[in-house]
Amino acid sequence: MASPKNHQHDPPLHFVLFPFMAQGHMIPMVDIARLLAQRGVTITIVTTRHNAGRFKNVLNRAIESGLPINLVHVDLSYQEFGLPEGQDNIDSLDSMELMVPFFKAVNMLEEPVMKLLEEMKPTPNCLISDLLLPYTSKIARKLNIPKINLEILKNLKSEKEYFFVPNFPERVEFTKPQVPVEANASGEWKEFMDELVEAENTSYGVILNTFQELEAAYVKDYKEARAGKVWSIGPVSLCNKIGADKAKRGNKAVIDQNKCFKWLDSKEEGSVLYVCLGSICNLPLSQLKEIGLGLEKSKRPFIWVIRGWEKYNKLSEWFFESGFEERVKERGLLIKGWAPQVLILSHPSVGGFLTHCGWNSTLEGITSGVPLLTWPLFGDQFCNQKLVIQVLKVGVSSGVEDVMKWGEEEKIGVLVDQGGVKKAVEELMGESDEAKERRGRVKEIGELAHMTVDEGGSSHSNITLLLEDISQLLAQSKN
Repeated sequence: MASPKNHQHDPPLHFVLFPFMAQGHMIPMVDIARLLAQRGVTITIVTTRHNAGRFKNVLNRAIESGLPINLVHVDLSYQEFGLPEGQDNIDSLDSMELMVPFFKAVNMLEEPVMKLLEEMKPTPNCLISDLLLPYTSKIARKLNIPKINLEILKNLKSEKEYFFVPNFPERVEFTKPQVPVEANASGEWKEFMDELVEAENTSYGVILNTFQELEAAYVKDYKEARAGKVWSIGPVSLCNKIGADKAKRGNKAVIDQNKCFKWLDSKEEGSVLYVCLGSICNLPLSQLKEIGLGLEKSKRPFIWVIRGWEKYNKLSEWFFESGFEERVKERGLLIKGWAPQVLILSHPSVGGFLTHCGWNSTLEGITSGVPLLTWPLFGDQFCNQKLVIQVLKVGVSSGVEDVMKWGEEEKIGVLVDQGGVKKAVEELMGESDEAKERRGRVKEIGELAHMTVDEGGSSHSNITLLLEDISQLLAQSKN
């Protein structure tokens, strides 16, 4: 692998990485760790003990291959903040009520992490932190270490009124709740949002899990706003070159890789719809049932990944009691827990992806050349849907327009019934001219994504520029 333009006798750069404790945040940070280590950087990942276990398989493979990656544990104060022992990841929390105590506990890691970094050898040259860990900005300022964030729109008047985003390269419209900022945040959440803004404004720069060719105009505008300190280095999932790495990426899969592939191999090319609505999907049981019945009515083969919260235990009961599981057993594969998503999406039988539009999933689908059926829930997911449908034109909307607010799921209820699900699946997977054009576009973008991470590609070059920048900063500090 090419190295940054350091003198050979110089010690390698040492980057310390801080992933936020949620699967969608942890996975790309581990990919980034591997990418940087492949370029000669010494990497230390700081996380909690239980989260470290989620990285174990993929990091062990990386370390055994000779990559300089080290994993360091810190412990949350569970009892102090009323958290059940071991619940140190967003997707392990029992209820929404634990979210505020969880963020408080995470923010209290500042003191032990500060002590850890002060004693760390070799001395860290750069911190890369998830934006949701604002305490790392305070540490970076105290230790005079550059900190780079791994990465929002203003207040509106009406909940339902559509508005066009000013100064966007494309004409993109939203409603107020679809914007990924809690405009009416108050109390502890407002304090936390203020800390995030400060952390973003005081960071040395930003790395983005995207590639310039995908969002050229947006990246250009963002770089101008950040005085150039923005590096697009994605898709970071493409550091997983072989099947074993794809299979072990993220949490431990509940399905055997061979069983999954045997099932996929039995299906026609491009015929399977992959359904996964994220590790913190909060859809009510009534809506999940409608999705299942819509998939059944579509009469198309599908893989449906269902996460393991209490309501999903009830969904499993419904699968059995209603006869759903028996009726779809020949063409429906139900995975109840973590699935090797990148591995599944890369299989030629997969021809569509019903997704919540989390950024990792969005990018992984596009990178695999698979058109998307969008079902955004909250956060940045409505923005990502707009990119997929209005800008890139590689997806179809399920018809969801309302945010699935935490704690109000049962009140909101069913947003798309089984008939709507069936119709959206047909639009995505059918043989219309529009569907064929969509498949052609996403395939071209997927091929382009792979080119960007190869030597000479934009993302590969941006990693080099990032490392050169930090090396120059280090040299200046020594003069």
